[in-house]
Amino acid sequence: MKAPWQRINQNNSLPESHASVQVPRTGSFWKKLFAFLGPGLMVAVGYMDPGNWATDIAGGSQFGYTLLSVILISNIFAMVLQHLAVKLGVVAERDLAQACRDHFSPKVNYVLWVLCEIAIAACDLAEVIGSAIALNLLFGIPLTWGIVITIVDVLLILFLQHKGFRWLEAVVAALILTIFGCFMYEIILSKPDVFPLLSGLVPQKEIVTNPSMLYIAIGIIGATVMPHNLYLHSSIVQTRNYERNAEGKKEAIKFATIDSTLSLFMAFFINAAILIVAAATFHTTGNHHVAEITDAHQLLAPILGTSLASVFFAIALLASGQNSTLTGTLAGQIVMEGFLNLRLKPWLRRLITRLIAVIPALVVTIIYGEKGTAELLVLSQVILSMQLSFAVVPLVMFTSDKLKMGQFVNKPVLKWSAWVISFIIIILNIILLYQTLFSS
Repeated sequence: MKAPWQRINQNNSLPESHASVQVPRTGSFWKKLFAFLGPGLMVAVGYMDPGNWATDIAGGSQFGYTLLSVILISNIFAMVLQHLAVKLGVVAERDLAQACRDHFSPKVNYVLWVLCEIAIAACDLAEVIGSAIALNLLFGIPLTWGIVITIVDVLLILFLQHKGFRWLEAVVAALILTIFGCFMYEIILSKPDVFPLLSGLVPQKEIVTNPSMLYIAIGIIGATVMPHNLYLHSSIVQTRNYERNAEGKKEAIKFATIDSTLSLFMAFFINAAILIVAAATFHTTGNHHVAEITDAHQLLAPILGTSLASVFFAIALLASGQNSTLTGTLAGQIVMEGFLNLRLKPWLRRLITRLIAVIPALVVTIIYGEKGTAELLVLSQVILSMQLSFAVVPLVMFTSDKLKMGQFVNKPVLKWSAWVISFIIIILNIILLYQTLFSS
């Protein structure tokens, strides 16, 4: 172990964007809040990526609105953990990968880095498959070619990074609003029952007693908190040029937490909307076994009576896949630079990450077709679940250490709440992994 907060790597996180967004020293609450808005939206993307869609669709089609409470609880968990990521980035001026590098031995760091890279590749895999499915649904492009086309994302990301961090945030915000608008339309079309919907926000005993319901509930929680988001948020919050003193950091934590919480509420709406549309459209018409994205797309138009329902669904999926790609790029850069202090050119870093995702997706699609891609999507979520504890535990540990955080150390209520949340997420992910690998 290193001495308390011994900074081995003196480089800033994301040096090309560090403190690049100006924060007004004076002015109204709203003016300052606007300056901090953005990183929360980029983090929220990970909570509505294509990997979440299948569990939300399955939950709604099988059990109606009952599992809405699970989406709500998992989002509350996410809000707490992302607040801790904000605190680490602002107070210590380190992202989570750098903090691990400063604290742990080189061998431990190397293991953590490898695990994290595997998780990011798995996440990228879900984005590649989601985008390819969307291109297939919208334009009839075969999945194989759709996967190849996703490599072009590299050019888009490089262009946005060159333009400036606010441009990247603006594109992410526009894509989120696109997804939001699409599902508002879907909800209006599907006409969900209001009272059963509201009662679904209250946890029911059967979620635990019904094995099938429990399995999907665990899947929803397991796929919600993405490990790379904790690395990402602790880094991109430092793109704001706030005053690096106690008062400035206190203000930065406040506004960054508001940004994060509001953004995660939007992510909650979108995840809930997927489940609500599935419940109102499939569950009420007796289609209880719709669990895959393509099945949902095919059934929406005939059930709701308009082809636009399927079109908007596919547009939202494409926007979701593209959005996740943008944030996954940054997470990969942050992790490699933070753990190893190894800096590659952005185009090379992105190309390597994308090829790691594209090649297995391409091979599986060519050999097994659409069914294989759906199973690969599930596998990517299991890999993410396995890695989660290796990000959550250091985060809670660092932010609860007074030697590292000083006056900003987690208060006892937050500290123990964070440990309880971490324990619940870890146990549920272990159960999900066991069920996925060994259930018949």
